[in-house]
Amino acid sequence: MFSDGCTALSWKDGTTSLLAQNWDWQQEQEANLIRLRIKQVGKPNIDMITEAGIIGKIGLNSAGFGVCLNATRAEGVDFGRLPCHLALRRCLNSNSRAEAIAALQEAGVASSCHILVADFEGGTGVECSSVDIVLIPMCDKGLVIHTNHFVHEHPGVAENVLFKDSGARLARISELVKTARPDVVSVRRLLEDEDGYPTSINRQRTHGSTIATLFSIVMQLDKAYADVRIGRPTEAERYLKLQPDPEDV
Repeated sequence: MFSDGCTALSWKDGTTSLLAQNWDWQQEQEANLIRLRIKQVGKPNIDMITEAGIIGKIGLNSAGFGVCLNATRAEGVDFGRLPCHLALRRCLNSNSRAEAIAALQEAGVASSCHILVADFEGGTGVECSSVDIVLIPMCDKGLVIHTNHFVHEHPGVAENVLFKDSGARLARISELVKTARPDVVSVRRLLEDEDGYPTSINRQRTHGSTIATLFSIVMQLDKAYADVRIGRPTEAERYLKLQPDPEDV
């Protein structure tokens, strides 16, 4: 049975704009993770963590714009719309959150997913199905939080919620942010949380599943950089700093 888990959040407070995620997937896939740095003409430069062969994933660009991804599972596919990872790349080619959202709304996304987009002014959740897009604005604390299920209605779309711990992780991260601070160190700690272990925010493989947190990323978009821990964030195997090349003037 397909099973996956990712916990993502954006947080805008004052001049600080953060975007963060634990990416959980099959343990064996860790060997295929790569850092991809892209220098472009007429578009922002990109620095992201992806899988070999996939041109759009999780990261940021030189305009101070970033993107995260939550897998969801709902019926329906529209081959006339953008596949999920092409939609992520289209976002990373954008100069702002507003531009990325407009591009997704114009082209549509072929199947269900949640794309969390953010820039120095804050974040917006973009819940996608094969027939619609529903936007999730920041709450009054400047937060957008998402896991692996739809939090809004998508009329006519049947969701198959296979991520049994998604609701628990959403409730847990929502509770944790009440006492956390909007800074890189505090958000890194949120992603280390093991409440509900092993299917916690910081996920570990179990006897019946090989899925674990493969990397943890915290982006500070007002400074256009990201800290990445490869592996579970409490047992990091490598550390990376993403910082897209400045655009040529």
